Amino acid sequence: MKFKRITVNPDQMSGMPCIRGLRIPVATIVGMVAEGMTRREILDAYPDLEGEDVAEALRYAAEAVREREIPLAVPA
Repeated sequence: MKFKRITVNPDQMSGMPCIRGLRIPVATIVGMVAEGMTRREILDAYPDLEGEDVAEALRYAAEAVREREIPLAVPA
């Protein structure tokens, strides 16, 4: 899967995946969605973003999770 809007630069944000070279990490956008913010609220909070940036951040996060196992707590 190709990501045209996700950039990784070791000299920016400690190499975290960001949106289009901006100092807006993918994790920030995904976290906002997880907290229930709408796309419109996210775009209002970050005027430099575009709607497709939010969509691609979510696709990138989904792909990242597919690539590795994340340990989960086992219910007691």
